[in-house]
Amino acid sequence: MRMLICLVALTIAVAAQEEILRPGNGVTLPQVVKQVTAQYTQEARDARIEGTAVVTAVVKADGTVGDVKIERSLDRTYGLDQAALDATKQWVFKPATRDGKAVAVFVAIEHSFTLK
Repeated sequence: MRMLICLVALTIAVAAQEEILRPGNGVTLPQVVKQVTAQYTQEARDARIEGTAVVTAVVKADGTVGDVKIERSLDRTYGLDQAALDATKQWVFKPATRDGKAVAVFVAIEHSFTLK
């Protein structure tokens, strides 16, 4: 009996996972509704680090951001990569669609850090 319960739980968990698509071929791009700017850390400001961090993210079918990761690092030492990840997690989108239905997609987001 215990094995059956585990198998049912595993089946439900797998069925709940969204298929993650890439824009194109009938899949529209999601549209930004709320954009959060990544903030400089004081340490990165003091070190005068400038440039762009690229984050890849999953925009879920409900428009929220799921998994995020650094695709192109700018700074692992002074916190700018983490700032880019933290900001991206707060973005909200009008979801991507395929055949008129909301779908999850991968997107790339650039966060530019420029000292003024």
